[in-house]
Amino acid sequence: MKISQMWKVALLVGAALCAMPAVSAQTRAGAEEEEPKRATVKRAAPVRAVRADNQQNRAAAMRSAETQATLAANVRGVTIDADAIARHQIRPANVVGAVSDEGQDAREAAGPVRALVNKSNRTLRSSGAAAVRADIAKMSPQDRPSAVLGSRIARVAPIKPGGIGELAAPPKPRLDVNAFGEAFHAAIKDNVAGYALRIGKNGQTIYTLQWNWAQTPNDASIGWNPGRRMHIASVSKLMTAIAMADLLQEKNISYDAKIINYLPTYWQKGSNIDDITFRQLLTHRSGFSTGTSSSDFQFMKSRVASGFSSNMNGDYDYENMNFGLCRILIAVINGNINKSTMFPAFINDLAWDAITINAYTQYVNQKVFAPAGVSGPSLEKPNSPARAYPWPVAGNGWNSGNLQSMAGGAAWHMSINEVLAVMHTFRRTSKIMPMSKTQEALDARFGIDRITTTSAGKLYGKNGLWRDGNQRTEQSDAVFLPDGMDVVVYTNSPIGANAASLRNLVRDLYIANIVEP
Repeated sequence: MKISQMWKVALLVGAALCAMPAVSAQTRAGAEEEEPKRATVKRAAPVRAVRADNQQNRAAAMRSAETQATLAANVRGVTIDADAIARHQIRPANVVGAVSDEGQDAREAAGPVRALVNKSNRTLRSSGAAAVRADIAKMSPQDRPSAVLGSRIARVAPIKPGGIGELAAPPKPRLDVNAFGEAFHAAIKDNVAGYALRIGKNGQTIYTLQWNWAQTPNDASIGWNPGRRMHIASVSKLMTAIAMADLLQEKNISYDAKIINYLPTYWQKGSNIDDITFRQLLTHRSGFSTGTSSSDFQFMKSRVASGFSSNMNGDYDYENMNFGLCRILIAVINGNINKSTMFPAFINDLAWDAITINAYTQYVNQKVFAPAGVSGPSLEKPNSPARAYPWPVAGNGWNSGNLQSMAGGAAWHMSINEVLAVMHTFRRTSKIMPMSKTQEALDARFGIDRITTTSAGKLYGKNGLWRDGNQRTEQSDAVFLPDGMDVVVYTNSPIGANAASLRNLVRDLYIANIVEP
C-alpha cells in the first residue's frame, strides 16, 4: 500500500484522560506549605478500539524504506519493533474510568485521619495493645533480606563518648520506630484490604510490617510482602524527577532553561510555551491548567499548541502532563530522537510516542534503577501484583494494567524494596547524582508534594493514588525522613469508609511518635 493511500485509514480516536483531586482539607500536624487544587473530573471511554487493518497498515508504514531511513538518521539507542508500534495505543482502554490523586491538597479531610489516630491511641492504651503486638510479632519474614533485623527494630544504644576529653553528641528529637509501627498497625489493620510498610536506614531495612491480602481468596490468595509489586501511581513522578534532574546535570543544562528548545519541532507552540522552564515542570508551576491529569502524547501535543495565559506561568497546578512531557524531553535531550524527526504523517504521533516511552524507560532503568541495584520495575502489569479493592472489600481485585501511555506522571510498577533502594541511593550516595545536588533537588520540591518541618527534622513526601470507577484503589506513600531514614507504605484499598489520607496518616503518626530529649 502506498503512503498516500494510508491517509485514508481511520485514525484511532478517544476521549482525553481525566483525573480528579481525590482529597480535601488536612490537619496541620507539622509546618508545611500547601496550595489549593481544582475540582473532580472523570475520564471518558475511547470511542472504539484499534482495527486490525490499521495495525497492518501501521506495521507496513514502519517497515517502509522512508521510515527506516528516518529511523537511521534520527533515532539512537532505541529498538523499534514495527509490529509492536502497530499495536501501540496512545489512549488505551484500560485507563478509562481511572482517576488519580492530585498531589498537594489543602482541603484534604482531617476528620478520617484524626479518627484513625484516636482509634490507634485507644487500642494501644487498652488490652488491645497485646493483640497489636502479637500481630506484629507473627508477621511472616518472607522476602526480607538478610540485613533485616525483624519486624521490630532493635533499640538504638545511647551515643557514648569516643575517648577521654570527648563529649557525646547532645540528644535530639528522634522517631520511636517501634511505637510508630505499632500505632500505624493499630490504626489501619481493620480498615484496608492489606498493606505493607518498610523503613530503611542508611540502606538497611530496620522495620517491616506486612498484613493481609495483596490478592484476596476471590483472586489468588496472595499475601503482602515488601517485594510485592504494585502500580505506584504518582510516586512515579519522583522517579521521573530523579531521572530529569540527573540528565540536566549530566548535560550541563540549567533547571531554569526553557523546555521549548527540546520539544518536537513539528508540534505547534501556543502562547507562553516559550516561558516554561524545567524547574516549573518539575514543581507543577508550568502554567498548564487542563482540569484533568491526562498525559497521553496527543493530549500533551494539543495543550502545547493551545498555550495558556501569561498570568498562569509560575502558578501551582498539579498536572500529570508536566511529568508526561518529561518523558519526551528526556528522549530528545539524551539524543534518542532528534527533535526535528518526521515519520509518515499518519504514524508520526504513534512512532514518536512509542520511541519516547521506550527511551524514557531505558534511561530510568540505566540511570536511576541500575545504580540502586534495582531491576524489574515495569510500566506494564507485572506477574502476581497487588490488586486493588474497594472498602469494604468485595468482588475481584483490579489490575490497572499496562500504563505506559501515562509514563512520566504515573505507570511504574515497583515493590517497596525497589522504591526504598532508589530513595536511599539518590539521597545518601552519589551513584545517581552528587549528594549536594540531590538535596538541592529535594529542597526545590522536584517530584515532591510537600515538605513538613518537625522537631526531628524535615519530611519530604510523595504520594500516589490510582482507582477505578468502582473505588478499587491502589495507593502509596514514600517519605524521606530525618536521621538517614526513609519509609514507604502501600495499601490496596481505600482506608476505611471515609477513605482517610494515607500520607496524612503516616505524617501524623510520625509526629506523634517523636521522642523529645
